[in-house]
Amino acid sequence: MHRFKIVAAKDGQSRVQFVYNSEIIFWSENYKSKASAKNCIESIKKNAPGAAVADLSEGEKGTGYRFEIVAGKNKGFFVRFVARNGETMVTTENYAAKKSAQNAIDSAKKNGPGAEVVDETLAAAAPKPAAKAAPAKKAAAKAK
Repeated sequence: MHRFKIVAAKDGQSRVQFVYNSEIIFWSENYKSKASAKNCIESIKKNAPGAAVADLSEGEKGTGYRFEIVAGKNKGFFVRFVARNGETMVTTENYAAKKSAQNAIDSAKKNGPGAEVVDETLAAAAPKPAAKAAPAKKAAAKAK
């Protein structure tokens, strides 16, 4: 199941992840506000399906909302989704094969718009239940 997750990051910030089951496909940098993380998700849902793909490893260039396939520093390829203002919104891991990078793009285009949004920062912020006290009878018996 594909979904977007809003996860807690350091200093009260939030991060976006696009996942399939437990595999993280794309992730964002940290956002200072949860509202910005939600805006990132809505923008991907709206703009990814029709976004162009620019293969920078082949010298292609792109404008507007787009996916970019980028050659890794040592080898392989990674993908970033770029907003029309040129800011990278999310990126992937480095893949050995370009086909795997293309599969990540295809997944976001096809499954992103209908993906559920799960806010995991709520669970992270919830207070943990207190430890249970020993039953009174056992505690009294130990005292004797």
